[in-house]
Amino acid sequence: MWRAPLVAFVLLANASCQTTTVATADVAPAESWWRGNTHTHTLWSDGDDFPEAVAEWYKRNGYQFLSITDHNTLASAERWLRIPPNGPAREAYTKYRERNDTRWVEERRSGDTLFVRLKRLPEYRARVEERGRFVLVPGEEITQYLAGRGAHMNALILADAVSEQTGTSLVEILRKDLDSLRAQEGRTAREIVAVLNHPNFLWSQTAEDLIALTDLRFFEVYNGHPLVNILGDSLRPGTERIWDIVLTRRLTSDGAMLYGVATDDAHDYHEFAPRHRNPGRGWIMVRASTLAADSLMRAMERGDFYASTGVTLSELRRQGQRLTVAIMGDAGVSYTTQFIGTRRGYDTTSVARHDSAGTPITRRYSNEVGAVLSEVRGTSASYTMRGDEVYVRARVVSTKPKVNPSYAGEMEMAWTQPVQP
Repeated sequence: MWRAPLVAFVLLANASCQTTTVATADVAPAESWWRGNTHTHTLWSDGDDFPEAVAEWYKRNGYQFLSITDHNTLASAERWLRIPPNGPAREAYTKYRERNDTRWVEERRSGDTLFVRLKRLPEYRARVEERGRFVLVPGEEITQYLAGRGAHMNALILADAVSEQTGTSLVEILRKDLDSLRAQEGRTAREIVAVLNHPNFLWSQTAEDLIALTDLRFFEVYNGHPLVNILGDSLRPGTERIWDIVLTRRLTSDGAMLYGVATDDAHDYHEFAPRHRNPGRGWIMVRASTLAADSLMRAMERGDFYASTGVTLSELRRQGQRLTVAIMGDAGVSYTTQFIGTRRGYDTTSVARHDSAGTPITRRYSNEVGAVLSEVRGTSASYTMRGDEVYVRARVVSTKPKVNPSYAGEMEMAWTQPVQP
């Protein structure tokens, strides 16, 4: 996180997204930036490929860390998967046999039905991890539903699976998720990163819900699943607007910071098209001393990361009240950096709203909440805080179309984490 009184660092990214830092003040010179995804599914739940194949995809495609977050499981029990005659699971099995020797692929038959044993993380970890190049972070998507809406929370660096919770509201259920994770932290002495996933999926969480979850520190500002409504609609705000509302309300009431994560929420690995839930759409760049799960999670807890769908930062710096962002630009591509925030003394008026069924949705807030404080075109931009900002964050928008976009007209972007004067 950019933080007072002085934090200054420069990062240079190469093609694999590893970085070299030059630091002053309290930033260690040995720290680097690592590219990772924290929301991924496999055949252990509703993904369509084997976990080691999914991990290999990310490793081949320039990621340094990955958390496989299947629904309500850490994939620790023995499981035999039925392989149908056709479909994605059959395609995955065919590729699996081609890429692995018969000693690795464990099969059995019951009559004419073929089963393959799914490997657990301790079994395939040594095949895909590589010191200083790629690491796996244990994870789970704690998944619950109530009245046609969902409460989904990713828990990263788990030791034990967390069961789905019940309750009379989604907020109550999510609080129980957080309580379970804090209890596990107490038992294991390891920091668990808990991320609220896709709040607009099934229009499940409002900004007011996130405000009520006072212990929540992370949420998905971008999710590459094509059905999670990250842009909102004519009635409901998109996830960025939700972020600004929550930040404003929390930070003017001595509440906790909320950090924004980008993920791809991948499920589909055999056919790539905008309608599919493909890998490679969103990720985070985490600044950490070592490529190790504990180091990465501690850095995230500090806010030492940014989110991206394609834009790479070549410089990210705070010196006193001056924030500087520079982009590693592509030829023929234009970039606009918007410094976004809310100033103290903003119009606090809000208006209650409901959908057509009478269900409360996010209230309407003044345009002074999450306003564009400054806009700069080019590959370098700076903003000097006046001191009356509740927070400031930067959003970089490019003119480069997103490859395999999750929505029409999507351009590559990046989001820095919010800071305070």
